[in-house]
Amino acid sequence: MKIGIIGSGNIGAKAAGLFVRAGHEVALSNSRGGQGLEALVSELGGKAKAATIEEAARFGEVVLVAIPFGKFRTLPAHAFDGKVVIDTGNYYPQRDGKFAELENEETTSSELLASHLKGARLVKGFNTIWSEHLATQGDTGAALEKRRAIFIAGDDSEAKEIVARLIKEIGFAAVDTGFLHEGGRSQQPGTAVYNKELTAGEAGALLSAA
Repeated sequence: MKIGIIGSGNIGAKAAGLFVRAGHEVALSNSRGGQGLEALVSELGGKAKAATIEEAARFGEVVLVAIPFGKFRTLPAHAFDGKVVIDTGNYYPQRDGKFAELENEETTSSELLASHLKGARLVKGFNTIWSEHLATQGDTGAALEKRRAIFIAGDDSEAKEIVARLIKEIGFAAVDTGFLHEGGRSQQPGTAVYNKELTAGEAGALLSAA
């Protein structure tokens, strides 16, 4: 599968490495049009290349967005039409500036991104896991309930299935928290699952008790 990576910081770079090791092609991008990614691309090998943000979005069947939430309106929305988009972002007012509709809990950051990328099929995921926990390959030989959990949420069930398969291929287990509004809200900073290293079995028990 071809995967576009928008943002090549900790989460983007480490996820790219996992995808490449699982046999996928990746196009990495940053705010500098791909400049400065030469060392990372060389390290990842022949299945990786640098690109502009628009090129990476058009390249990917799946596109992982790993940029600070406050910059989401800079994304070229048309380039994401028809794509399965993984939103790894979180809203941090001290970094992103305050958004009134998020402060009053009218909506969620992922719903705002989905509204901007109107033609995309958005799945929230990879946002509750520390980048350090992506630094090593997951255990592809372990039973799913024993694997480390990556939480997902979204309104498109087929898109969630595609993301869940990718997560399984890199050795983790996808734990579905439901639709984007309530499920995405349950993954935000400050929730019971945020930045917790949990197995899928532990995650399921924690969500059931919430």
